[in-house]
Amino acid sequence: MLDREGFRPNVGIILLNQKNQVFWGKRIRTHSWQFPQGGIDRGESPEQAMYRELHEEVGLKPEHVRIVARTRDWLRYEVPDRYIRRDARGFYKGQKQIWYLLQLMAQDHQLNLRATDHPEFDAWRWTDYWVPVEVVVEVKRGVYEMALTELARYVPRQERNNRFLRSGGSRIGRPGMPGDLGPGAVRPAHFELPPGASFDPNPQG
Repeated sequence: MLDREGFRPNVGIILLNQKNQVFWGKRIRTHSWQFPQGGIDRGESPEQAMYRELHEEVGLKPEHVRIVARTRDWLRYEVPDRYIRRDARGFYKGQKQIWYLLQLMAQDHQLNLRATDHPEFDAWRWTDYWVPVEVVVEVKRGVYEMALTELARYVPRQERNNRFLRSGGSRIGRPGMPGDLGPGAVRPAHFELPPGASFDPNPQG
């Protein structure tokens, strides 16, 4: 389902634990990591799609999370032609996404990557809030930064000396921000699409 401009409606999920770290999943049989996300089916609201994708990809139910915030409007990114299936070129331009910030209210062991017969991830970990912008595939980097920046103000408060809340902005690598690796730290390598991979405008699930 594409809009008139060739963008597929989609939802993205930023899942926080109690330490304000974010869920980071490795796509099955690749070296590519990303947030949970997926298309909005015909007749679904963004919130309904979010809960469906949350269960399909992470195994969580609505009672396992609390919605903290969502982006005000669609955030778009275009996909280069070389990543688009040949038969979709000229019609499919990319994704337009509503992003949700969720607080995990369950225990880690309740996350289940095998909740369906078509798993999206085969590994996961918690990571600092800003690290995903540094390591996500390049075509998604801009939309990740927009989503994380817009939703950063809603991240729940921690202890009084939490540097995340005292910082005046939310740019990547700003000293005192979560994900700031510090002087001399080795930054993670960028993850790219594996050879032969393509973006499917109408993937299963």
